[in-house]
Amino acid sequence: MNNKQRIVIVGATSAIAEHCVRLWAQDQPVDLTLIGRDADRIKRVAADIGARSPEADIHVTQLDFLDTAAIQTAVDEIAKQQAVDIVLIAHGSLPEQDACQNDLQACREALEINGISPLLFAEAFAKHMAKADSGTLVLVGSVAGDRGRKSNYVYGSAKGLVTRYAQGLQHRFAGTGVKVVLVKPGPTDTPMTAHLKAQGAKLASVEAIAKNIVDGVKRGQPVVYAPPKWRLIMLIIQHLPNFIFHKLNI
Repeated sequence: MNNKQRIVIVGATSAIAEHCVRLWAQDQPVDLTLIGRDADRIKRVAADIGARSPEADIHVTQLDFLDTAAIQTAVDEIAKQQAVDIVLIAHGSLPEQDACQNDLQACREALEINGISPLLFAEAFAKHMAKADSGTLVLVGSVAGDRGRKSNYVYGSAKGLVTRYAQGLQHRFAGTGVKVVLVKPGPTDTPMTAHLKAQGAKLASVEAIAKNIVDGVKRGQPVVYAPPKWRLIMLIIQHLPNFIFHKLNI
């Protein structure tokens, strides 16, 4: 029996996920399973974590994130070894809104990788967590999912799907030993947002966002806005009447 905390990261090459792993691994001995789409990139992440936390056990899995059979098989294999303590589902991409409006294939891919795929992983792990009556499932959504805006409504609609799904999962597991945490990061300084940074956008540091997530998971918060100020910002945006909202260029 492995007494280390078992953590699975889906989308392990995500900058936010990688920094969360660093925090978890420096806190205590961990048994990590890193899942990604690019085998070479996952191995580089694993090597970095291994150098920072030599006591960590690290396993690497490469998957097609839209292959339901492969997802089910991989999750079943991971779960049968021992109950998982934390699953962080962090993958996604930030599509160009214009591209999605003019290319249905790009639109479909954005919806699938940001909305459908995370739900497939979550549902596969949820079955095992329900059986064990333990574990924390962490889904990374986005503040973009709180209200559709013209600048990113395709991406936002996929993240809105993640939000509704997480709410349903929280309802399903209420009163059980399973916790579901929905994370809503604001714009964050990662390779995915490099073009926004080049345009002068103010972005939160990935280190600060990762700490918000790790602290929120430790507290068992159902919803973690990262940074926390986005809870108030999005509360205001959600409640703006249309005659004001539609005049905003956001």
